[in-house]
Amino acid sequence: MTELITTIKELPYEEACFDFDLNMIHECRNTGSDEGIVGQPRAMRSLGMGFALEKCGYNIFVSGNTGSGRMEAVKQMAEKARKDISHLKDISYVCNFTQQDCPLALTFPPGKGQEFGDAMDLFTMDLLKIATQKQDFVAQASKRVDELSLQFKDTEVQLYLKHLKDDLERQASRIANLDKEKILKDPINGRYRVNLLVNHANTTLRPLVIESHPTFSNLFGTVDAHQNIYHLSLHSGALLEAAGGFIVINAEELLAEVGLWDALKRFLDSNAFALEGKLFAKGEMRSGGIRPQMPPLPIKVILIGSEDTFDNLTEHDERFLSLFKISAQFDYAMPASSINISKTIFVLTNYAKKNGLLPLTDDAFSQLLRYSAWFSESRKELATQFSQLFDVLIEADYWARLEKKTSIDGAMVLKANDERDYISGISESRINDEILNGEVIISLSGAKIGVVNGLAVMDRGSSSFGTPTVISATVAPGNEGIVNIEHEAGLSGEIHDKGLLILEGYLRKHYARTFPLSIYAGIAFEQSYAEVDGDSASSSELYALLSAIGELPIRQDIAVTGSVNQMGMIQPVGGINEKIEGFFRTCQTTGLTGKQGVIIPYQNIKNLILPYDLLEALKNHTFHIYPIKTIDEGMQLLTGRPPGKRNTKGNFSANNFNYSIEERLRKMYMAVVATRG
Repeated sequence: MTELITTIKELPYEEACFDFDLNMIHECRNTGSDEGIVGQPRAMRSLGMGFALEKCGYNIFVSGNTGSGRMEAVKQMAEKARKDISHLKDISYVCNFTQQDCPLALTFPPGKGQEFGDAMDLFTMDLLKIATQKQDFVAQASKRVDELSLQFKDTEVQLYLKHLKDDLERQASRIANLDKEKILKDPINGRYRVNLLVNHANTTLRPLVIESHPTFSNLFGTVDAHQNIYHLSLHSGALLEAAGGFIVINAEELLAEVGLWDALKRFLDSNAFALEGKLFAKGEMRSGGIRPQMPPLPIKVILIGSEDTFDNLTEHDERFLSLFKISAQFDYAMPASSINISKTIFVLTNYAKKNGLLPLTDDAFSQLLRYSAWFSESRKELATQFSQLFDVLIEADYWARLEKKTSIDGAMVLKANDERDYISGISESRINDEILNGEVIISLSGAKIGVVNGLAVMDRGSSSFGTPTVISATVAPGNEGIVNIEHEAGLSGEIHDKGLLILEGYLRKHYARTFPLSIYAGIAFEQSYAEVDGDSASSSELYALLSAIGELPIRQDIAVTGSVNQMGMIQPVGGINEKIEGFFRTCQTTGLTGKQGVIIPYQNIKNLILPYDLLEALKNHTFHIYPIKTIDEGMQLLTGRPPGKRNTKGNFSANNFNYSIEERLRKMYMAVVATRG
């Protein structure tokens, strides 16, 4: 009895279409409001807590994609926290009389640092006057110090003045023997002067320092090579300027500077750092490090970086999570709710106004939202990388003005995207030309054994496109299993290797139930010379392998994408729109036959946001999309044969592809046994 073939349904045109309703957009235009960062509730809550907590280790790592509003969010949250200036202190450096390469830090209420510096300048001038007049140096100098003690009563200043008085007694005998000319050139001129590095006399907000180019000198400060007095040689870096406030650093830039990350960790751990520099001493250059004391002032470090950077630091640096206890993760997408649509429209409208762009029509917003959903690869989500939308908006404005329009409409947004595709489409066009003239060997009609047209996505800069790729499989009896030719050539990534191992698991589960799997198979991506990674071609590879095993011809006018598990279930993949469009463009180049199409995972239907000409081809049935759930469904479509069912004895009935595959595997096993005997 011949088994009936169940028809695999193609995706209807109505389900393939996707657009945002113009009436809904019109309503949303009137409900949007300026509520700051859009679509990042978790990240904003995390930042709010991070800026509020003034505890040790509660520094912040902000992760996410560029253009998702990370920096703007940090600025917004910092502005709320900057109003509390109770932590602000002026920071002055003075001579450490017992260890001069470790200058002492004195802190003052805002404005008092300048006052102390002026007083010490006057004190130094008085010392020189006393010394040149040959008065009782110690007595007169001590009197001046006592006057300073009455003026500045802070404990640390009092302690410094006590040490200063002791130092004056040590210096007295030397100064007494100097003539007037030598006294004016003596180090005493700078020994008691103050280096005011942070002055908050006129500051009304806590510091917010954005260090866009982190280096040792930019973060920790520099040493003046021509100044032979240690504490006066110091110049402040971003960390000192941010004391009592916040500093924002790009994580990738920080890690690119050798040793800088370790230096920052030491600073956060011990509140200390060292400056390497060269000083002139008595006319000769002397190298050495200066270790200025860092005042115990709160400073919150905010690192902004990618998800990969965060993961690498988490995995490879045991101190990272104890120093950066707050993780603010910016999502790449947000739900396409009416609230988020309203906010997105508001953001785009504001951007257009601020940048002098033409006004936008409702269908322009519809196309921008459609592009946003396409970028996030989901009909149910919108992209949070507004910079991508802003770029499209700028380019749409350019084309609208070129065509003398008074507003940006949907056609201009589509025009901007079409022009992008044209400008960046050289590689795609060359590949299709090579397919057309036969340089790339690929069939888009007929049927072949052990050959499947897979789908791949190629990237060039910010653009990407899909293209068909031929996957072939050969089989013979043996015990070597499945050989990944790309792996043997060093062109296979780890995820792709895993996908190939899953194929063996599928064969064992579905066919080798009563006999050992005895196969020597080779799978290759033909005419592919770059690294292959990912598992999105694993179903294509399995179809090629099953075709080769069962000697079953496979349709060449249908391209395939989808991941597969050991159970034979098809799993969703990324880049689905690029892959479908890529094969469609190739078929357009060689000529649409009306039978061509693609097999995709059923779960990817919600990701479909396709070009309008492709949708028109679906409507006219000149191109087809087949969503499937299992390998059996795909094999049925590709071979035109039914999958069959096992009977009560566990065997497949004849005249179906599963029977052919299992019988061939059994014969391979028997051939291997025969060679042993």
